[in-house]
Amino acid sequence: MVINMHISWLKSKEDNKSFIFQKNMGFDVFEIEDPEQTDKKLNELTKHYHTIVLSNEIASFSSDIITKYASDDSINIIIAKNKKAY
Repeated sequence: MVINMHISWLKSKEDNKSFIFQKNMGFDVFEIEDPEQTDKKLNELTKHYHTIVLSNEIASFSSDIITKYASDDSINIIIAKNKKAY
């Protein structure tokens, strides 16, 4: 049985800490070079994914999270917490 979860992860290309497990497991982890292009990439991803998990850093560059997707029940936007170094 194949389960299609339609989840993607979005992080900065320079971020070497976020979503390592997901990337190593072969999940759809997208890296964005220019954080100013976050809203453009989100728009692309919402055409193919129901849930998008963003690193906290990348989420801070998006105005669409609040203005466009907050009231859209068909898209789940999740902002991941930063990992603390111990």
